[in-house]
Amino acid sequence: MANAGNSHGRRMRGFEPASRLLAQRIRRAGESRGFAVAKVLTHWTEIVGQDIARIAHPVDVKYGREGFGATLTLLTTGANAPMLEMQKEAIRDKVNACYGYSAISRIRLTQTAPTGFAEGQASFAHATKPAKATADPATAARAADLSAPVQDEGLRAALAALGQNVLSRPKR
Repeated sequence: MANAGNSHGRRMRGFEPASRLLAQRIRRAGESRGFAVAKVLTHWTEIVGQDIARIAHPVDVKYGREGFGATLTLLTTGANAPMLEMQKEAIRDKVNACYGYSAISRIRLTQTAPTGFAEGQASFAHATKPAKATADPATAARAADLSAPVQDEGLRAALAALGQNVLSRPKR
């Protein structure tokens, strides 16, 4: 028997993606204000073009008390802010052309340092993982000895890796 809330005709087992749980509520909230905010965030590059998307990212849309004409906040680095300041009207026109009316009445720029802060960086590229330090051979041998009684090969390897990480951890 199909789940009534599931349009695919199958029962959900486990967790649903958070985006699926929130998509309807986000869309309704955006539409109640006149447009879907998510469209600006998800289609930013298509709306403003590669050059602007590379140096600025939308972070917030706030509505005034009157409810019409929102303020779009863009995040950029300090070096790019003067260039974006001169292009604010063109950006606003591109965003409003996407919606077909004057949804955004104002653009506000927020500057951040190019590196050094956990939040607010202009670059959203994934950071590369640091290279793993090679373990001390004595530590690796001790971890292997501790996991040797385990019969399952995959579990034994996982326990040896865990043991190696625990044993090589700096003492406090």
